[in-house]
Amino acid sequence: MASRYDDELWELVPDGPREPPEHLREFVESLPRVSDALDLGCGDGVLTVHLGAERITAADVSAVALERARRHERVAAEDSVVELEPDAPLPFGDGEFDLVLCAETIEHVRDLQLLLSEARRVLRPGGTLAITTPATAALMRPPEPLSPHLRFLTRRSLRTLLGELGFEVASLERRAGSLLARATR
Repeated sequence: MASRYDDELWELVPDGPREPPEHLREFVESLPRVSDALDLGCGDGVLTVHLGAERITAADVSAVALERARRHERVAAEDSVVELEPDAPLPFGDGEFDLVLCAETIEHVRDLQLLLSEARRVLRPGGTLAITTPATAALMRPPEPLSPHLRFLTRRSLRTLLGELGFEVASLERRAGSLLARATR
């Protein structure tokens, strides 16, 4: 069952071809080449297509976003697009993926512990979790009242969160207003 809230947000995003921010594209292109990758919270697929994987699964809670993602040749196969249930376990087997990408996703998630625990579960031992999220200053102004962001993470809070959930942080940098993290299971 799609998230009506997320569908409504995606309806506000202009439909049509667009390029991802350069620093996010470069980060995704720098990830290791793998057999099986999951783009968890793929949105419209503009970063999904830059993953270096033999098989890519694109997953999101928004049917609107997934319909847009299917327009990309690398995402078009019906079995590689999965509509997720919000706040529910992922419909994938244990250790199914070598790489899980959560690009500009975790700041929108209500149950972040569940999402990241599930990402760890579906990763193979030694697999990579790659995260991008807006960087928040340690002393931040109050968030915009209409922002769809539920979480505001600093470098320290993201490192702590990943460590507490059993990931080993390999790298965590701030670039162009984003946190870019790589962690292993």
